[in-house]
Amino acid sequence: MNDEQYLAHCKGLLKAFTNDMVHRTREMEAEDNLRQIVMRLAADDLDIYQEGPALVSRLFTHYPDFAPLFPRDLLWFLGGECLHFMPDEEIERYHRLDEMRREAAERGETLDLIDAQAKLQGLQ
Repeated sequence: MNDEQYLAHCKGLLKAFTNDMVHRTREMEAEDNLRQIVMRLAADDLDIYQEGPALVSRLFTHYPDFAPLFPRDLLWFLGGECLHFMPDEEIERYHRLDEMRREAAERGETLDLIDAQAKLQGLQ
């Protein structure tokens, strides 16, 4: 998986999460704080690098029941304060995945992210 594919993968994860959350919060008033966070995350004009971490932090801090639904890959991708919601072991796994992606790129290969994640978690 090259950088462009990784970005597309992460944006796809965010889109799937927000679609699910928009559906789950559809009955809420537009002014509801959770609904506002979800709608901002789902916005096409979202600057994911600038606004994403703060929105995710608000989601995790104010609505921890929804934290398990948020893709772990996105916590790593967004970085910054999002890393506070990951245990050290998980951060180390994602750091290793990044190293594996760079090493594959240096060899002119692309890393199969799903396969690499499974191997690092001992599932293969």
